[in-house]
Amino acid sequence: MSEVQLKSQLSFFDVTNLVVGAIIGADVYVASALGAKLLGPFSLVVWVIAGIIAIIIALCFAQCAALLPRVGGPYAYAHAAWGTFAGFIVGWSLYLAEWLSLAVFPVAFTNYLMYFFPTLSWAAQYGVKVLFVIFLIVTNTVGVKAAGRTNDVLTLVKLVPLLFFAVVGLVFVASNTGIAAGHYSPFAPLGFGGFGAALVLIFWAYAGFEISTIPAEEIKDPSKTIPRAIVVGILIVTVFYLVTNIVLFGVMPSLPPPSSPTAQGYLATSNAPLATATNRALLAIPAIALIGAVIVGVGALISVSGSDESGMIGTSRLGYALAADGLFPRTFAKIHPKYKTPYWGIIIQAVTALVAAIVGNLTLLIATSVFFMAIAYLATSGAIFSLRRKGIKAQFHLRGGLIIPSLGIIFSIYLITQCTLTQIGLGFIMLAIGVPIYVKYSPKKEIAELKGELLSSESRLRRAAQQEERFLAHALWHIKTYYRNRKGKGQTGNKA
Repeated sequence: MSEVQLKSQLSFFDVTNLVVGAIIGADVYVASALGAKLLGPFSLVVWVIAGIIAIIIALCFAQCAALLPRVGGPYAYAHAAWGTFAGFIVGWSLYLAEWLSLAVFPVAFTNYLMYFFPTLSWAAQYGVKVLFVIFLIVTNTVGVKAAGRTNDVLTLVKLVPLLFFAVVGLVFVASNTGIAAGHYSPFAPLGFGGFGAALVLIFWAYAGFEISTIPAEEIKDPSKTIPRAIVVGILIVTVFYLVTNIVLFGVMPSLPPPSSPTAQGYLATSNAPLATATNRALLAIPAIALIGAVIVGVGALISVSGSDESGMIGTSRLGYALAADGLFPRTFAKIHPKYKTPYWGIIIQAVTALVAAIVGNLTLLIATSVFFMAIAYLATSGAIFSLRRKGIKAQFHLRGGLIIPSLGIIFSIYLITQCTLTQIGLGFIMLAIGVPIYVKYSPKKEIAELKGELLSSESRLRRAAQQEERFLAHALWHIKTYYRNRKGKGQTGNKA
């Protein structure tokens, strides 16, 4: 798949594909057990609610893009709405959110690796995290990208384990309906007290659209295409997540008995839930059970690595943009003379994320990341009102009026308030750290040549092409290509 193919006007299918590519990744390998621990099977409902909230907030981003078609997302919207400092704080919060997400994946990678090596010592676990981050630093700095058939193979490696798990799980559920039904009863064994905390953790799996910018001039009929693509794209992601979790709950009981809260073999206590569930579904044939668990477990390791690599690229780009505006140290915008990548930004964010991965746990890292994301979402939703008051006219019309941004504000505030006091306190401390950075660097001039590269049409299209090559989106791209080829052949045959 080449960038040239994106330079024609993007259709509804193309934009939907880009939305899917921006969101879906290895998050489902990580977040499933966290929701089960708080709510049991009722967490399935939360996956749907989180998808609805993601649609509303994504539509707020679409409205902002119509009013202010600039690269930079929430940072650019807040800057235009309330000034440089507001823009910096929002950009800083988004940077922290993406940075904390980077810290999640070394922890997740180690957890899945421990499925195969359960006796890994603490020192060995730290060593794995260090090697994981070093590998990502090297691959992102060198800028090695799979292309053509190689990228197709890597996409299959990511998707096949999930498809394999879904098939195996559905066969198990169909063959053991009584057992599977028992895993859903009671549906809300812990009540609803953990709803807010579960929503925060599960919503993290839907994040991604906030760093995705698609130039409206490249989209056919943007007023209709963009909102429809957002809704359909996030619905595809929601169905994908929901099916995976329905099968997961059908195969594994969610909660251990109160008398033995740390008992193994339960979804809530599993560090590698999909691999464990695959093994459980195939227990009747031990050899196949082991092979199946290896397929899903290795797929998880590869997917987690790929997601962290994609996240590292996005975070380094945001640091580059802030440096280009003179709001970050110029170090973050230094380009490697040979590989043409912002190598110092990559190294700094990776090393500091490694420290966070060693110090923090999954729940703390994910929830605090969502706290920062919600600040960016709140600013984006609120910026719509400010930009309209300034008399800025939208380049294309989107339905929803003031209802969509109002709901965006409400949902963003709700996500913030559902974090724990510890997570909120940590969040505000980290936000405060950004103030001296702003004071020191805000007087600096923007780096014009870097901004020119960042804002160029070619650069934006290149980022869109990379987005369309991710995970499930790449498979959808092949379906689109096959359909178009078949349609073309049919039209040729009719002419003959």
